[in-house]
Amino acid sequence: MRLVFAGTPAAAVPTLRTLIREHEIAAVITRPDAPLGRKRVLTPSPVAQEAADYDLPVIKTARLDQEATERIAALRPELGVIVAYGGLVREPLLSVPTHGWINLHFSVLPQWRGAAPVQRALIAGDAELGASVFQLVPALDAGDVFAARTVPVPADADADAALKLLAHDGAALTAQVVANIEDGTALAHPQEGPVTVAPKLTLDDGLLNWDEPVQSVFARWRGVTPEPGAHTTVGDVRVKILAAAPADTAEALEPGELRATKTALLIGTATLPLAVTRVQPAGKGAMNATDWWRGVRSAQTLRAGR
Repeated sequence: MRLVFAGTPAAAVPTLRTLIREHEIAAVITRPDAPLGRKRVLTPSPVAQEAADYDLPVIKTARLDQEATERIAALRPELGVIVAYGGLVREPLLSVPTHGWINLHFSVLPQWRGAAPVQRALIAGDAELGASVFQLVPALDAGDVFAARTVPVPADADADAALKLLAHDGAALTAQVVANIEDGTALAHPQEGPVTVAPKLTLDDGLLNWDEPVQSVFARWRGVTPEPGAHTTVGDVRVKILAAAPADTAEALEPGELRATKTALLIGTATLPLAVTRVQPAGKGAMNATDWWRGVRSAQTLRAGR
């Protein structure tokens, strides 16, 4: 089929790579280059870099406006495929491809409609993650579903690791749906069940609450790592928690109480402590958690804030 593909982050690359092998990609649509790193160097998106490797035409745009619609319409695509582009597809662009647009979304719809389905599922402590390929409609993530797949939540995986797994599985799922649309066998079914929403994460979502049980604290840590990042305050210093896990064998500490061992910095919760092994204090680089604690401790009464 003659396709247009819209996507931006690394999670969209496996699907693009799979479709390149099996179909004609008339153009790749992605967000404009963004400043990255401390030097804020303008850098193409992962999808743009992948498209360049295959010498594919690339349309870089922050909005799928009239100009973008006209450029896409001139390509006469049979189908549009979108994976985490970062913008809305509205009419008349929705109707430009012969078969409309399909969307790979990283949840089993109608659960976790929105921008951060994997992150919100991890924060909620879901036992399974999923991917759905559905027909794009004007309402957010509300179209009929062609195919869906579930996977158990990988043990101790953060959001980045979980998304990589789903991106791989989702690429195969999307390719099968495209093949079914091509041969006329694709069937889509209305979404069923309660709707949950997954709004984009903010910095506040990363603040850990030490009054909660350790499993809840760890679930939030997983969902917000690596972005926007789990954090707490110690004294008046904001500290990003880069690596952590529930302590297997440790006596209970008061919520927010800090205690160093040979291998980790323990932080008390409502149940057992969270074992923190790597941190990044504000204005500094990443470092071993116990090394950092030894350098800043002025009293045993210092606690993690919330």
